[in-house]
Parts: sequence; C-alpha cells; structure tokens
Amino acid sequence: MNTFKLTINGREQEIEADPQMPLLWVLRDRLGLTGSKFGCGIGVCGACTVRMDGAVTRSCVFPVSACVGRDIRTIEGLSENIDHPVQRAWIEEQVPQCGYCQSGMIMAAVALLEQNPEPSDADIDAAMTNLCRCGTYPRVRRAIHRAAQLMAEA
Repeated sequence: MNTFKLTINGREQEIEADPQMPLLWVLRDRLGLTGSKFGCGIGVCGACTVRMDGAVTRSCVFPVSACVGRDIRTIEGLSENIDHPVQRAWIEEQVPQCGYCQSGMIMAAVALLEQNPEPSDADIDAAMTNLCRCGTYPRVRRAIHRAAQLMAEA
C-alpha cells in the first residue's frame, strides 16, 4: 500500500491504495463518490467516465498511481445543485431511463461542449462513445444541443 495525494473535485485527498488500484475503486470505495459506475471494467462502456485534466477518462482502467498531480472531476464535482447546463438539459429532455450510464454520459457531454460549444449531430455521435443499454441516444443528442443553447445564453 502506498499513499497518494490526489486532487478530486478541487479538494486535495490523501489515499492509501495499491498503486495499480483503478481510480474508479478509489473514488467509490475509499471516498464514497459513487456517481461513477462500474460497467465493463475494460474502459469500453463509459459508465465510469470522469474528467482528468479536462479530458474524458475511463476510471476503471486508470491506475491511481497515474493520477497524482492531475485534476480529477467526477459527476459530484460538476455542480452543487444539479444546475450545470448539461445537467439541466438532461432533466429537460428526460434523457435517463435506468440512469446507470448517465453520470458518465454527462461528463463526456461536458467535455465535448467545452471543446465544441456548437456541435453538429455528427460531432456528438463521434464524441459520445459511452454505451447506453436503454438506447437513449436520440435524447442524449437533443440534450447536448439544449445544453449548448443554455451555455450560450449564460
């Protein structure tokens, strides 16, 4: 076990863990940040998506030892009152069904809109690689367009 200093949602945390422990389990089991979900365990589905230094990162395959000195953002750090434009758009467009993939989808959508504030449908389809077993992709696309509007109005 090693001790790691991590910056998560703007707060410095000191964590004891095996260097190869995936960030997902540090977030969920050590810090109680359960918004990021375990889905596939191989970095494909996106349920575990967080942002690291602004980039979309699959936390289930990212070892905690590689997180030191990086800015990690989880769904819990996106807003205090569920009022981020992407979260508001998700609610307005009634995106979730089961909801399991939604925190990862939202974090990926935030990254997309920060890089491309007016994405086309093709841009959204290319950027949103998260899997949704409920098939809410058309609602995800509408919500991203709505979030872009909300961000432009702010």
